Amino acid sequence: MTEIYYTLESEVRSYSRSWPAEFVKASGATQTAADGTEYLDFFAGAGALNYGHNNPVVMQPLIEYLQSGQVLHSMDMKTPAKRRFLETFKKHILEPRDLNYKVMFPGPTGTNTVEAALKLARKYTGRQHVLSFTNAFHGMTLGSLSVTGNSMKREGAGIPLTNSSKIPYDDYFDGETPDFLWLERVLEDSGSGVDKPAAIIVETVQGEGGVRAARAEWLRGLAELCRRHEILLIVDDVQAGCGRTGTFFSFEEAGIVPDIVCLSKSISGSGLPLALTLFRPELDIWSPGEHNGTFRGNNPAFVTATAALEAYWADDSFQRELAERIELLQTRLTKIALAAPGLGVRGRGMFAGLVFAEAELAGKVAAEAYRNGLLVETSGPKDEVVKLLPPLTVTPDELNRGLDIITEAVSAVVPAPELAGA
Repeated sequence: MTEIYYTLESEVRSYSRSWPAEFVKASGATQTAADGTEYLDFFAGAGALNYGHNNPVVMQPLIEYLQSGQVLHSMDMKTPAKRRFLETFKKHILEPRDLNYKVMFPGPTGTNTVEAALKLARKYTGRQHVLSFTNAFHGMTLGSLSVTGNSMKREGAGIPLTNSSKIPYDDYFDGETPDFLWLERVLEDSGSGVDKPAAIIVETVQGEGGVRAARAEWLRGLAELCRRHEILLIVDDVQAGCGRTGTFFSFEEAGIVPDIVCLSKSISGSGLPLALTLFRPELDIWSPGEHNGTFRGNNPAFVTATAALEAYWADDSFQRELAERIELLQTRLTKIALAAPGLGVRGRGMFAGLVFAEAELAGKVAAEAYRNGLLVETSGPKDEVVKLLPPLTVTPDELNRGLDIITEAVSAVVPAPELAGA
């Protein structure tokens, strides 16, 4: 019955190789396979389902909208759904954080918002070069790949990826080299041969790069360096944003205000495609139609995004609940890591990972977890990290059950008597 996947679909498929089940239903933090097996989902659409699968909070308004005969596809034309989203985003997200950003709809996916950010930074500054970081991942189109560190993904471009350079991410040298020393020196030296970049793009938590979280003080140092040298700071919040680290934007804890912010994945609240590029008003030098896309006007996504913002971000109650879930997740992961040799904990908030000194063990743990009913993926340059992205709406019981499965999987792969109580 599933032969068509193997005979017709491209070899490029990946997740279905690790999770061969055919999924037929999904609700909250659970997916159900065709054979009736239930799986806790700590993958959450690679971070696109922060509010879980088929959340009634966002699905009911969507159902009503779809049955109403209102506009579904609108390019960048005006619709009530788009207006309500913009009003709600301004009221519940921008104004409470004192953020003065223009909102651009660049296209429906994460790589679209990154491409728009890079293009705008170059247009505004008149400079071509962009700096990004070791182990960064920003998307699969050519501009996004040019600022991505992963060699396998970069090789898929088929052409040289130019006008960008990589600099060390936080703790790349294990704290042995003062942060930004090299960059500060070459930017100040007119004889260095290094042109001033248009922008520096950064993930505050590197997902594909191994769930590496930058320290708040490091992010503040980066923002200050950009300010001094008139370099635009772009924060790619595609995966780390929308509450994943405990605050709506992942950079809030550091107290910085990026020039440009990239949002996608969970901004729609439902898994429907939607992306935003936010930027300071003075950067809005686009000519009409200079950057466009057919699917900017995804009105069903505007509807679900508005519902999610109103339900979860109108006040701080959801953020307080989220803090409790974060404490539970981080406490239990720390116990697991302390109880088994060669393990460590990475990440921030509900963006967490278990890193293995023996890289191949991470894949074995993820496979064992799948056999026991839990979906988790691996990440990092050697796939050495088991990456956990539970829905932010996961219940404490579901979170504990998932972590029990992780504990058992680690115990099966890395025998350690102490894990029984983790």
